[in-house]
Amino acid sequence: MSWRQDLPLVRGRLLFDEVLAPFTWLRVGGPADALFLPADEEDLAVVLAALRPEVPLTVLGVGSNVIVRDGGVEGLVVRLAGRGFGGIEVEPEESRVIAGAAALDSALARAAATGGVGGLEFFAGIPGTVGGALTMNAGCYGGETADWLSVAWGLDRTGEPRVFTLADFAYGYRHSRAPADIVWTGAVFQGRPGERDDIEASIATITRRREATQPIREKTGGSTFKNPPGDSAWRLIDEAGWRGKARGGATFSALHANFLINSGEATAADLEDLGEAVRADVAEKFGVSLEWEIRRIGRRA
Repeated sequence: MSWRQDLPLVRGRLLFDEVLAPFTWLRVGGPADALFLPADEEDLAVVLAALRPEVPLTVLGVGSNVIVRDGGVEGLVVRLAGRGFGGIEVEPEESRVIAGAAALDSALARAAATGGVGGLEFFAGIPGTVGGALTMNAGCYGGETADWLSVAWGLDRTGEPRVFTLADFAYGYRHSRAPADIVWTGAVFQGRPGERDDIEASIATITRRREATQPIREKTGGSTFKNPPGDSAWRLIDEAGWRGKARGGATFSALHANFLINSGEATAADLEDLGEAVRADVAEKFGVSLEWEIRRIGRRA
């Protein structure tokens, strides 16, 4: 891996052959060839500019919606975190929130509430970061990123800054047409005026509902499959008889049938194989092809 020798000195952390399991909510996954935790956007730009074009580049947020395969991830993995990428600024007069890509979606919702900015409450129910929300048009409880995004920015593969308006994303259901090689670093969300008490009450309702219906205290990755048109993935999984069923250390939750859980010492293969078994069974029984919502990255062992 001679390309690793070309990487410049950094102010953040650059780790070689670092196991990625501790960086994901499912706690599975092998090592990254190189893992970079940049100090700030300038630090990130320097490394991207030096990275050879043929080296794969993967961006990892808090790892809430990803299965890292047991063989690890080829190339450079960038993980944005900390004050350099996680800041949130509220502009109450404009009902606007500016957030770094590493900011938690739930933190975005709470900051908006404190500033009297409504509309963004649904982010309290999304277990991820702003960068991930931009990438997949994350949403729940009647709201999605496309409803409130104004503009976003990041760095392209060469380290050059790029800015995108909402129209540039051409959002669909859990899908974006923005270039896949952009490392998102921040975004602006245009909310609406609201009363802090009302907004916080709405967030509390979402939180209670989520705690009652989702296994949020387990090692899970959020919704496993996208909802097919006109139906719910959880209903199909439940009707097919997979609620609570296990394979190895992987289980489909008994509380919410569309949530995969690492119930013990699951491998990434356990989780992915169980998911594929469910997909095959649902396709056979109902003629519906479930599409993965959880990203699966890297090499099989």
